[in-house]
Amino acid sequence: MRFIIKNSHLHPVFEKIQHSLPVTQIDSIPQPSPNPNFSFNEQLQQLLSGKQLLHDDLEHSIEEIHSHYENGYIQYRKPISYKNNKPFCVRCGNNQFFAHFPCSRCHEEDCAYCRHCIMMGRVSACTPLLTWSGPEFPLFKARNALKWEGQLSKGQEAASNAVKLTIIEQKELLVWAVCGAGKTEVLFNGINEALLLGQRVCIATPRTDVVLELAPRLKKVFPDTTVAALYGGSEDRHRPAQLIIATTHQLFRFYQAFDTLVVDEVDAFPYSKDETLQYAVQQARKSPSSMIYLTATPNKKWQAQCRSGKRNYMTIPARFHRFSLPVPEFTWCGNWEKLVEKQRLPNIVTRWLKERIDAGRQALLFLPKIAKMEKVLPIVQRLHTNIQAVHAEDPDRKEKVQNMREKKTLVLLTTTILERGVTFPNIDVAVLGAEDRIFTESALVQIAGRVGRSADAPTGNITFFHYGKTKAMVRAKKQIMNMNAEARKKGLIND
Repeated sequence: MRFIIKNSHLHPVFEKIQHSLPVTQIDSIPQPSPNPNFSFNEQLQQLLSGKQLLHDDLEHSIEEIHSHYENGYIQYRKPISYKNNKPFCVRCGNNQFFAHFPCSRCHEEDCAYCRHCIMMGRVSACTPLLTWSGPEFPLFKARNALKWEGQLSKGQEAASNAVKLTIIEQKELLVWAVCGAGKTEVLFNGINEALLLGQRVCIATPRTDVVLELAPRLKKVFPDTTVAALYGGSEDRHRPAQLIIATTHQLFRFYQAFDTLVVDEVDAFPYSKDETLQYAVQQARKSPSSMIYLTATPNKKWQAQCRSGKRNYMTIPARFHRFSLPVPEFTWCGNWEKLVEKQRLPNIVTRWLKERIDAGRQALLFLPKIAKMEKVLPIVQRLHTNIQAVHAEDPDRKEKVQNMREKKTLVLLTTTILERGVTFPNIDVAVLGAEDRIFTESALVQIAGRVGRSADAPTGNITFFHYGKTKAMVRAKKQIMNMNAEARKKGLIND
């Protein structure tokens, strides 16, 4: 599609006629003022409020969409902008991955498009982003949204009050909470406050499985609130909702949508490494708005900002059951990779496994690489047949994790895919090859956090088997010990 400017309005044309341009090449896109006498389509209002979508995302005709633009209810935005002749995707923030193609819509031989967010629909130089510029779609304003009878611990309550105040004051807050502290419950009162104020709230997380876990929990405690779960293939994609739980990738479709935005596991891949996802989060916020970050393992930069007072934060240094965090044991095991090639394990690792197997106690054994894990599996299966291995590409991944949850599996070998987001109530954990660079400080803290999460089994063993200590190992242990020290000082743990 191409446009010409006539009477200070854009007009779509479908041929390459004189003075017509793809929307990206128009210097300044005119935006008509809203016509109060125009009878707008409420379905378009619902679909586009707080969103930035393409024509292809909508079933409405170009003519109907353009009539809403002419009457000031839809805004056309450039999909790609240029700075120093370098393209920038307005939807996802990509400034590196572009390609060109002969386009049948704008009739240009080298129409540029963004390769980075193409899975969300192709953003090309001639496809405007559509945003609603009329009155927002009205959301139900709850009188008393929260229906939860649980009890917050002392540490949770302090963080909950800080979250609520941050939302009221429309500021930013980092909640630095140890693994198993109960971060979701800490959000309840703040979300309730936002909903009572008629705000639109989003909880964004890097992983689909967390969305699938959080959605039913939040629907249960906010039963009178419209809740949508957004991820690849989700049926809630166009559902109007006041409370949204979404993967961070889904935020590419939102634009100035949320009064309160929560980013869970802010340190987790891919969000922590992908600047376009961080761009999407900022673009999805209204101005002003409140922003809550949740993590058990902030990166070194954020930790330094917290210590220097440059970042507003609140710690929850203890778990709700008032037991201290299990501290990792460092155990040298020699050149374990050389032994594995000979189909053997270091004696000290075999002894650790055998103690758990003989006691009938479940255990997780983390390894740095899939290839190494597949070589270790038959070795440990000599000790017991009820041992499995799982990794990200495993087609039976969900079934194997569920077997572990149901205690059908005694020992599970795993890569870092199980470092976070899973809870097994009573397990011990070991890392074989803790010196590998894939085991960062963050990963090791998270792995240690799998132990002792349940009130019925608040203790356990976490061992880092290594062929040489690393800075990451030392920092991870120090971070855990510091949290325990802070929790004791604040009277949040009993031991």
